[in-house]
Amino acid sequence: MRIDAPQRRRPQENLVPMINVVFLLLIFFLMTAQIAPPEPFEVEPPEVSEAADTDGTLSLYLGPDGQIGFRDVTGDETIAAIAAAREKDCGGACDADGPVLMLRADRNVAADEVAALMTRLGTAGITRIELVTARQ
Repeated sequence: MRIDAPQRRRPQENLVPMINVVFLLLIFFLMTAQIAPPEPFEVEPPEVSEAADTDGTLSLYLGPDGQIGFRDVTGDETIAAIAAAREKDCGGACDADGPVLMLRADRNVAADEVAALMTRLGTAGITRIELVTARQ
């Protein structure tokens, strides 16, 4: 009499460990991602032959029509928002004169508007402003 061995069942594949790894990676990337605030409006910086590399995080935007914006604030409240952010922290760009403010002005803005804005910033206590330019 011949007795056959019972057929072996193939064990089902377990997907739980793979799902755990995917969720851990997702959580890791969400926790380590640095989310930048959106720009209030698009500006086209002026061109220059040699641009300096900067790492300032306080960015003021000046549009071609003279509109100013800082993070999610536009208009007359912008200077007050910059002063409040300056007092809160310097954003990693501090020097002896205080935090560095990056001015991202559109190339088509009038020079007298830039000068008037710098005067307003000076009266608000901001002593160092750097103009962001694009390399030709």
